[in-house]
Amino acid sequence: MASIKELIKTRKSVRTFNGEPLTQEARDKMEAFFAGAKTPFGVPVTFRILDAKEHGLSSVVIIGADTYFAAKAPREPHFELSLGYAFEAACLYAWSLGLGSVMLAASLSRAAFEKAMEVGENEVMPVGSPIGWPAEKRSLRETVMRKGIKADTRLPFETLFFDGEFGVALTPEKAGVFADALEGMRLAPSAANKQPWRAVKQGDRVHFYEARSMKDNALGDVQKVDLGIGLSHFELVLQENGKAGAFTFADPGLDVPENTEYIVTYELHDRA
Repeated sequence: MASIKELIKTRKSVRTFNGEPLTQEARDKMEAFFAGAKTPFGVPVTFRILDAKEHGLSSVVIIGADTYFAAKAPREPHFELSLGYAFEAACLYAWSLGLGSVMLAASLSRAAFEKAMEVGENEVMPVGSPIGWPAEKRSLRETVMRKGIKADTRLPFETLFFDGEFGVALTPEKAGVFADALEGMRLAPSAANKQPWRAVKQGDRVHFYEARSMKDNALGDVQKVDLGIGLSHFELVLQENGKAGAFTFADPGLDVPENTEYIVTYELHDRA
């Protein structure tokens, strides 16, 4: 299996598939991964692999995929972070198997997905994804879509991350042990490529914030799901680099820019 850093760098969202079904080996590996899915935010996430024809599933932006997976969670504090974290870890694992995926929300046949996932009264299923073998060439629709949201571009490191306080740019050199992990977060996908993550490094702690630019809906705050995606990249890279730590909800009370909300803090425990 490729390194997490390599998977993050190479993975692209896939909306065009070659139509070949999953092999039993690939399905079994994904099922095993889903069964062991965990998040650091205290909210359980349940995954299922779903047959599109059996459940009447579809998405207007997907071509050539007959298999999807989706995730649900109880509507508890931090459920969006948990869903984003676990879902992105699954997408990276799928990529390591040669399987494409893309996190979808608005373009899903939602009623069919929620029925297939047996979403309970106090549960929410904000996202799903096709899963399959990527086509050799993207469809014109996908090419235009990616160009429209500038899917292959990201904001600079110094624009997203800060040293001690907002307004003081953090460079990769000053980020030290967190440099690779923050770069992993910088490369993460997000809804409409809004890249809502912001971070302030203070010693062995990194405080994470959401730069809000989208409104909540009945399914929660989609940009908190994005934060979960970015935090997944951040922690997985740290772990790959042999570092240990933990997330904690302890707002440091920093002065923040307009429309910016504190989310969570990561504290490093081991520099070995």
